[in-house]
Amino acid sequence: MKFINIGFNNMVLDQRIVAIVSPDSAPAKRIVAEAKESMRIIDCTGGRRTKSVIITDSDHVILCALSTEALSSRLNDEKNDNNGEEK
Repeated sequence: MKFINIGFNNMVLDQRIVAIVSPDSAPAKRIVAEAKESMRIIDCTGGRRTKSVIITDSDHVILCALSTEALSSRLNDEKNDNNGEEK
């Protein structure tokens, strides 16, 4: 089990992540609005602009101030470290 740093000393278990999406699309905005209504939202932006939305297998929605590319890179680096591959 590995945790991914999503900024501001917040961590997410990599196995629980289903998707990392941009918050600009209409479907992502709808998912965020529905999560707010049902109290499934976790705001980890530290008061900054939301640059990515993380969807977990427990249907929680995490707002993050890091870009989708940065999160993807961190997730891929963790997976490569687990397989013993070189960076």
